[in-house]
Amino acid sequence: MGVLQKIKLCNFKRFQTLEARFSPDLNVLIGDNESGKSSILLAVDLTLGGSRTRVETLGLESLFNSAAIEAFLESDRRIEDLPLLSVELYLDEQNDPDLNGTNNSEGRACDGVQLVCSPNYLVSADIAAILADDSSAFPFEYYEVTFNTFSGKPYAAYNRPVRHVHIDSAHINNEYATREYIKDLYLAHVQGTEKSKHSNEYRRHKESFQADVLRELNDRVERYDFVLRTTGKATLESDLTIAEEGIAIQNKGRGQQCFIKTAFALNRSRSSAPIDILLMEEPENHLSHVNMKRLIGMIRERTEKQLVIATHNSLISTRLDLRKCLLLNSNNTAVALLDNLTEDTALFFMKAPSSNVLEFILSQRVILVEGDAEYILAEAFFKKITGHASEDSNTHIISVGGTSFKRYLELAVLLDIKTAVVRDNDGNYQQNCVEGFAEYTGANIQVFSESDNEKRTFEISLYAQNAPVCDALFAASRRTLTVQEYMLGNKAEAAFALLLHKADELEPPRYFADAIAWIRE
Repeated sequence: MGVLQKIKLCNFKRFQTLEARFSPDLNVLIGDNESGKSSILLAVDLTLGGSRTRVETLGLESLFNSAAIEAFLESDRRIEDLPLLSVELYLDEQNDPDLNGTNNSEGRACDGVQLVCSPNYLVSADIAAILADDSSAFPFEYYEVTFNTFSGKPYAAYNRPVRHVHIDSAHINNEYATREYIKDLYLAHVQGTEKSKHSNEYRRHKESFQADVLRELNDRVERYDFVLRTTGKATLESDLTIAEEGIAIQNKGRGQQCFIKTAFALNRSRSSAPIDILLMEEPENHLSHVNMKRLIGMIRERTEKQLVIATHNSLISTRLDLRKCLLLNSNNTAVALLDNLTEDTALFFMKAPSSNVLEFILSQRVILVEGDAEYILAEAFFKKITGHASEDSNTHIISVGGTSFKRYLELAVLLDIKTAVVRDNDGNYQQNCVEGFAEYTGANIQVFSESDNEKRTFEISLYAQNAPVCDALFAASRRTLTVQEYMLGNKAEAAFALLLHKADELEPPRYFADAIAWIRE
């Protein structure tokens, strides 16, 4: 089994350089839009696929890092300075003579494969002539694509050393993508000479059909005959499909197609050479919540394959174990592996209700509030104090249960996320808000709460700060409860009413205002 240990990219898509390590079983790529999740999957897919044709079809213009191209065109445009594109996949150390060698950027003996796009120096005179013309475009046409193992041995699609399948739910209904997926699965499961035998038998049956079944028809047709196509586009591989209960996958809905493709690829095969690596692009697309949970359960059970999954979905990220997540940020090419997260916290997010953990992980600044009432009014407070929406300050407001604060703060410490915790003192400010968070607070994490123990909850502080406003809205309909008692017994409803009718008049409690001011520093 080939296991991907590390990837190194040079001038591939948005990455001028990137190095990321992988877990041997499960890897979940998470990140902002345009952070490079799909690019990493594409780099692995292209390199393991070994197909020059596919690289050329995609076009080097779309694969090369645009900054590297622009930098070269603005330079002296010397042929020796032409940029290279490379993808290096470092595999588990098995000392395979076909894979092991020093043909890599680190110059050390190890197992691996690489894709390199470099100038074809056999036509260096032509390249030099183009570069001498300042008005000419970048000479992509004079680049060559090579696939080699670290031992220096070339490989191609038909003898690729690692078997993999790529499932892209964004193109789940695309005929070409489906055909390529089925072809990859077929090639991953056939053994030895089975492919040659199948192709030969398929061609023989086509010839038999043509000679026997079409003969009577062709005898009636003068000059021309009806025949079956024998081109490369009409082969066994192009005609194969996958069926469930007799219904071809192409005739299923998008969600079911995604589920069937994943289930088939994860299936434990009796083949002597099963799939080694499964790449999955946003499997949450087109799936209902129930099928999503079924898919997650199926993935967690399959430990004999290495999985690399790109997702925007918190449920997938948490239920599959946050310690298996690799974080990419659109403002930084670094990749953070969350394997230092404690087991308790990882298990907590697996079992907790659907959370905002992915939103938290991808944020630069976060205000964590304790309940629905605080969350309902937090954005209004933020705009009142700053004059701007929270997103304009790259700040995310997230509501979490009071017992969950420390779980999120563990992530904040690992990922260096600036975090303000806004919480109730519950009648003991020193114990609940100072001593209880001492191991987390620092330059990037602060806890904000009412220091007066009499003001034990948000509603009491809010009323104390805005008594005339609250009385004007709620007092008229009160018969037995005071306004303060009503707000404590109907927290979310009271906050919502204040937002709808009194947002411009409300003043945030002092500690809430301090949190907003601090997060923007």
